[in-house]
Amino acid sequence: MRALTLVLILFVAGIQAELWIGKGSLPYVVTLKSELAQAEAANVQARARNAQLQAELRDLREGLEMVEEKARSELRMIKPDEIYVQVHH
Repeated sequence: MRALTLVLILFVAGIQAELWIGKGSLPYVVTLKSELAQAEAANVQARARNAQLQAELRDLREGLEMVEEKARSELRMIKPDEIYVQVHH
């Protein structure tokens, strides 16, 4: 009976040790939550930067299209592989 009691005490002590200092322990979980919060903050910053870069890229594309349109209509510029045809109405 004493051996069984000793085995059960050791078993409970092992479980408690894992709970307090092991991989599933409270300090480990707190550390993981902190790392998760930092990663989420970094993701928010990265998403904001990506949105800003996408907006800049869109502005550049639209700006280049506008410049090309003005060059074609006002300066009668054509691309090297194009043929200019003028139609009067």
